[in-house]
Formats: sequence, C-alpha cells, structure tokens
Amino acid sequence: MIVMDNLIKYFDAVHALDGLSLTAKDGQVTGLIGPNGAGKTTAFRIVYGLLMADQGRALVDEVDVAENRMLAQRQLGVMPDVRGLYPRLTAREHIRYFGQLHGSNGQDLEADIEDLVHRLGMTEFADRRAKGFSRGQELKVALGRAMVHRPKNLILDEPTNGLDVMSSRAVRELIGEMKAEGHCILISSHIMSEVSALCDHLVIVANGRKVAEGSPDELRDMVGVKDLEDVFVNILAIHEPQVSGTQP
Repeated sequence: MIVMDNLIKYFDAVHALDGLSLTAKDGQVTGLIGPNGAGKTTAFRIVYGLLMADQGRALVDEVDVAENRMLAQRQLGVMPDVRGLYPRLTAREHIRYFGQLHGSNGQDLEADIEDLVHRLGMTEFADRRAKGFSRGQELKVALGRAMVHRPKNLILDEPTNGLDVMSSRAVRELIGEMKAEGHCILISSHIMSEVSALCDHLVIVANGRKVAEGSPDELRDMVGVKDLEDVFVNILAIHEPQVSGTQP
C-alpha cells in the first residue's frame, strides 16, 4: 500500500504540492490524474525517494520513505517520467541489472527477463545497446526494469505513452495480472480510455491539491456525464476556472 499524507512541496515560489493526500490500496489500480503542472510527478518522486517533502510524509507498506528510503524502495517498482537508460547497455542488460539490484539472480531472473522481453515485444532489440532507441523502445525497457522483480508496489508514470496497440495491450495485461496477485499499482496517464479500463480508484489533482476522488463510475455519477474525459474537464473547470483548453 502507498500512502501520501498531507504532502507539501515548494520549489522557490512555486507551490508544487499543497497538502496532497491519497491512499493506493493493495489489489487495486489507483490513477493519479490532472493537468500538466498539477504535481503528479512531484508526488511520485517523493514516494520513491528522489525528492523530500517540505511537510507531510509518504509511506510504502507502512515504511516512512524519509526515515528509511532504502527499505521503502525495495518494495517499489518504478517507471519514472524520465526513462534514464544507460546508452552502452542492451535492453536485456538493463533489466538484468535492475533485477540484480533488487536481489534477483540465477535462472529465475533469466526466466523473468525472457518473459518480459516476449510480453513487451522487445525480441528484435533485446540485445542491442540503448543508444539510438526510439521513444517506444525506451519505454519498454523502463517498464521491464520496473517489473522484473515483481514488486509489491508499482508506480508507473505514463506507462503506455509511445507504445503501439499490441504493446499497450501487453502492458495492460501485465498490470491486470499484478493487480490480481494483490499488488498495489499507482499510475498516471493522460489517456482517459486507459484510465477508465485500468483504474479501480481515481484521484484528480489540480494546483497540487486533491479536488475529487472515487471510482470511475462514482465520478461519472457525481458529475452527471458518462465520458470520463468530460468528467475530468468538468471537475477541473470548477477548481481551475482560469484555465481553458486544459488536457487531462
């Protein structure tokens, strides 16, 4: 389980997070959605220990990230917004390296790598160095790194952005399998059809604050429209009336 408890974060005069709280439960996919600049990536970075909150706390399976970052990170698989591949490593070497960092090794690790290479459609470039990879290829490798050790908790920032239809479906199937196994999965996505299909619970953020939450159906009922994109736009219009043409 991942908990954000009253997170506050400043960047000089910019108030990136303004008391954001949410709970992502085990066995569920929780979606954190909002316009660009709403604070989603900042919140994720605090949970996986890249940033420190100015106030509040982040917990991973009841471990306070600020107090024991390494222990919290062992329970996490993370695909950040910046993929950060090593250009001289192959796709397979990236996944193996991250698996080893999390304590996996031997035949079990190699079997998991092969499974991910196949599922994510990396066979043709699995043994090529990452320099020159397309955006979609980079994303597949980043997903493989996040999932190779089958972590209890997953944070996926735009998990299918740049993928083709078949690869996107494979990612959704992997997420569904991990959810069925009781994992906690926290995602951010601008693709509302994907959010609707994947997420059990949604948290909508604007200006660093939570402005609405509930299941997709609960949010539809609350706003009185069926299309989830319209739900998002209507909720955002209430809390960000000065913004026009905002994209989810």
